Amino acid sequence: MNKKIQLSKKEYYDKMYACWLGKNIGGTLGAPYEVKKYVNDLTFYHPVPNGSAPNDDLDLQLVWLKLLEDKATLPEVEDFANYWLKYTSYYPWDEYGFCSRNLERGLLPPVSGCFENFFIDNMGSPIRSEIWACLFPANPQAAAVMAWKDSSLDHAGGEGTYGEMFWAAVESAAFVESDPEMLIKIGLEMIPAYSEISRVIRDAVWCYKNGVRWANARNKIVECYGGNHGCHAVPNHGFTILGWLYGKDFGDKLCKAVNCGYDSDCTGATLGSLLGIIGGRKGIPKKWLAPIGEQIVTHPLTGKCGAPKTIKELSGRMLKMAEKFEACSSTAGFGNKSVLSKDLRSLLFKNEKARNILKIDPLSTIVVREGLTITLHYNGDPVILSGIRKSLEVTVSAKGAPVQAKIELKAPKGWQVEGVDVEKTGSRSFELLTKNEKGRNIITVAVNYQGQEITVNFMIFGIQEAKGFELGRNVRSCKNCGKRIEKCGCKKSRILDFGIVGFDTKDFLDHFFM
Repeated sequence: MNKKIQLSKKEYYDKMYACWLGKNIGGTLGAPYEVKKYVNDLTFYHPVPNGSAPNDDLDLQLVWLKLLEDKATLPEVEDFANYWLKYTSYYPWDEYGFCSRNLERGLLPPVSGCFENFFIDNMGSPIRSEIWACLFPANPQAAAVMAWKDSSLDHAGGEGTYGEMFWAAVESAAFVESDPEMLIKIGLEMIPAYSEISRVIRDAVWCYKNGVRWANARNKIVECYGGNHGCHAVPNHGFTILGWLYGKDFGDKLCKAVNCGYDSDCTGATLGSLLGIIGGRKGIPKKWLAPIGEQIVTHPLTGKCGAPKTIKELSGRMLKMAEKFEACSSTAGFGNKSVLSKDLRSLLFKNEKARNILKIDPLSTIVVREGLTITLHYNGDPVILSGIRKSLEVTVSAKGAPVQAKIELKAPKGWQVEGVDVEKTGSRSFELLTKNEKGRNIITVAVNYQGQEITVNFMIFGIQEAKGFELGRNVRSCKNCGKRIEKCGCKKSRILDFGIVGFDTKDFLDHFFM
């Protein structure tokens, strides 16, 4: 029995290339109808474009490509945070804006992804799944683990995380498996059955298998899951599944997904990517590719990250990354021809690494120093209240296992710090007390391991910095340049504040997609 899948490098390249083509096609098809909740009636592009539309669905992954190229090892969550601040912090929209707000206030992932962030259940991270599937083809759980790291920036603990893990796993498996039902089951194996993403996907499959008409299935999903923001991940995942299962061919599948409405550029782009992987370049009809070509058009708010100019350039660079990190895959490797294990599906269903990463506390901050993973658990909000004791825990591990280390914590002058020794390797709890906390406060963790001392600074807020944010509103942005106000260089900024109430789709599209 073959214990490892061998992939033909030529076949992998063809499928990966088609993945990016499909993403551009689906995103461009759906872009004019984004966040509109009514049913569309598309059978082709309308209007027919002259080139691909700029799309954050792809742009954020181009930033991660730069990260992979720069790093000698697989990136950690703090690496993602650094590159986010460098290249994507201009974005004001939804979870993107709140992620940047938290990172700039000193919070690191995963707590940066969930604290005071109304939008953690949105589509911002599920649309970033393809790069992890292409990095780890035929290794769904490895792709899902990278998706968790990525999504921890702006969706920690939310449905967006489950969505990105699901699609990364499905797309990874699609390099060697083409049956939709089997692929969906593989993706579901990586996320909790109790999540809404899991439930809506199962409901969409149920509708298809039980003969519910496409339009009725779409309406059922809207009725049960569609009462939120147009970019809410849950209904949109149902729509993508409906397009995949109900559609007759490449174009019809994309149109059925996009015709469901809501976050139509994202549903179309994700499904286009998946269909590209399954069918390769020969599976993409020329009529769908001809209007947009292979040029990559980045969004004006995307930082200068050396983004590839064409799908061909992107595919060549992505191949190098898959080769670079091939040794990190326990399931698959490259060869001159594909040799699939007799136990292929059992390998694809392996999920222990995905299960383990889901155990990570969203209300924590994780850094890696000198091979040690140091995690500060806030045991609740990253906030200390005057006169009330705050319990924190610090854990230290190496290669996933706790290590014997001396752990100390230092707080600002005038604070009381009491260390609590517990019979738990690699862990120590502390109680903090202050009556004079500021808005932002630095606490320092010192770890002595094998004679080496490592110090790390973490952020904890006082109540002045943790007053919350208006329900359903976005961070402020400039109407002149579209950037977050904090990144705006205009001399006279006009504040544009998008939110759920009074959300003007045309205004949004005019400023950011024209």
